[in-house]
Amino acid sequence: MPADGRFEEFVRSRAHALYRYGYLLTGNEHDTHDLVQDALLKVRAAWPRLQNQDDPIGYTRTVMARLHVSVWRRRRREFVVPAVPDTAVDEEHGSGGQYTPVWHAVATLPPGQRAVLVLRYYEQLSEAEIAATLGVSPGTVRSQMFKALANLRATPRRDMIMGDS
Repeated sequence: MPADGRFEEFVRSRAHALYRYGYLLTGNEHDTHDLVQDALLKVRAAWPRLQNQDDPIGYTRTVMARLHVSVWRRRRREFVVPAVPDTAVDEEHGSGGQYTPVWHAVATLPPGQRAVLVLRYYEQLSEAEIAATLGVSPGTVRSQMFKALANLRATPRRDMIMGDS
């Protein structure tokens, strides 16, 4: 299969997972679309170097994480998050792109902490893999994870978010 065909097949087969990953990083659909498109442009440019890889998804995730960090460093904007609803939402069958209570809480975290949580608990990467993906030291990953979890524990209504009773 020619290089262009392999890239097209990669995009077709992995687009849904990339958009889901992008949404978890950015917290909204508009930024997700921008992030995925920018990442795929960079991956396409690097595709000749990636042809020997069976699955370039790790490279693409790294590009997405670094682009996301770069964007939030440039913007330094805050997202105003509405109040957490009084009723629990089934995480498995979320509300069509709407935030669930857990993602409301995660969206309030600084982008670096949010990226570490997404990579650890959603993508199930190790500390070393997260460090390599974000281009930081494993100590920074541990520090960001500690701060993120502490911030989530301090979030009001943590009983609904963290599943405590």
